[in-house]
Amino acid sequence: MSSMIGRRAVAGVAAAIGAMLALPAFAQGRKDSAVLGMTLEPPGLDPSAGAASAIGEVVHYNIFETLTKIHSDGTIGPLLAQSWTVTPDNKTWAFKLRQGVKFQNGEPFDAGSVKFSYERAVAAGSVNKDKAVFNNILNIATTDDHTVVITLKNPNPDFLFQLGQTTASIFEPKSVAGNNSRPVGTGPYKLENWNKGSSIVLARWDGYRDAKAVHLKRVTIRFISDAAAQVAALLSGDIDAFPRVAAARSLAQFRSDKRFQVLIGGSRAKTILAMNNKRKPLDDVRVRRAIAMAIDRKAVIEGAADGFGTPIGSFYTPGSPGYVDLTAVNAYAPEKSRALLKDAGVATPLELTMKLPPVPYARQGGEVIAAELAKVGVVAKIENVEWAQWLSGVYKDKAYDLTIVSHVEPLDFGNFARPGYYWNYDSPKFNELWAKINTTADTAQRNQLMAEAQRLVADDTVMAYLYQPTWITVAKAGLKGLWKDAPIFANDLSALSWQ
Repeated sequence: MSSMIGRRAVAGVAAAIGAMLALPAFAQGRKDSAVLGMTLEPPGLDPSAGAASAIGEVVHYNIFETLTKIHSDGTIGPLLAQSWTVTPDNKTWAFKLRQGVKFQNGEPFDAGSVKFSYERAVAAGSVNKDKAVFNNILNIATTDDHTVVITLKNPNPDFLFQLGQTTASIFEPKSVAGNNSRPVGTGPYKLENWNKGSSIVLARWDGYRDAKAVHLKRVTIRFISDAAAQVAALLSGDIDAFPRVAAARSLAQFRSDKRFQVLIGGSRAKTILAMNNKRKPLDDVRVRRAIAMAIDRKAVIEGAADGFGTPIGSFYTPGSPGYVDLTAVNAYAPEKSRALLKDAGVATPLELTMKLPPVPYARQGGEVIAAELAKVGVVAKIENVEWAQWLSGVYKDKAYDLTIVSHVEPLDFGNFARPGYYWNYDSPKFNELWAKINTTADTAQRNQLMAEAQRLVADDTVMAYLYQPTWITVAKAGLKGLWKDAPIFANDLSALSWQ
């Protein structure tokens, strides 16, 4: 807990310095540009080539576009597709594409671009994290340059939403190989500069079909992972807006300052303590349950997110279709935790590694969880790693015991059925249930099956389910068009303007 106290002290000093520096920076009044803050830097800019949500935060709806667009309130609207129809069996979707659209290299956008992008998502070697969505496509027909007819193997009520996610971005075939560092899309912004480790600059693309409606000519995105530094950058005026900022401890200060606006919004993210289900002794469900029961979710929410979160008991958030409250499963019970460890034949102290990425909620929450686990005889040895190390060591190579991370995608329950996923969970029972869910068209039946799936992964204690985070955005008062709620991680820059 001592480092948490130290962090508060640093935050206080940073805030004081920021307050002294604030007035000159705020007086600059940039009207055709903005500076946004982001916690993590993306490992690349191809949303089909990596799992990091930071990729979408930079490119989604800015450089790359999708057939549909997900709005802040979760509703779906047209984007590259101007309209669509679906057959009564919910399997065949016909999309009418927007005409006159070009990619940033001058190539035309057409039905062939859509077919290419979706077939690439399931091609051999594809690492698209939503590959299952495209695996469900039976056929893609291009009846003319501006019509795409997609036939699904199984009905999918979430299809329009999934086609608006960053993993469904439409790519230009000739340039797609260079998208990680030289992205070419149909969106309103182009990559101008990437100063690795510091910032990305996006410039308005004058060839965009509606360029005059895009108010900001240039947007700089700065990467700041430390919570105190995020607050200081806002107070000094160096940052115009910081979506999903770690500023809960400074909210009163921002709310009382007329120079700022504070937006508190919902999410469909799940913050978890992931466990490697194939590493001994975590391959024993009794040990996983013991770890989950040693954790007081409310204390974690307070320590990791300063109270801005809702406890969850499974990998699903309140308000989602078919949600059931399972927080009573593996509820906080240290005595039961100790008994389970003894029953499993685990000699304490049990030493496990806990690898923490650089996001503030993981570093702060890790301290709380380590302290709680120590009370039941589990020594969680904290290893702070950078995001690239987390992606390679934890996510890819599964070289870990425990880790803390937020899964921010709203429709990712199918990860429990993914072979070789980083949790190392392999359940024929779940796979059979998930297959049944994917072939069920009736909404009520599907929701009942989703409730079963939630109970199964809660009982199997695949991980310790912690909380649904509440996102905080702090921005200068004159900046308009920011999202309040965030059903997906995206920064829709074309919607921003100065009052």
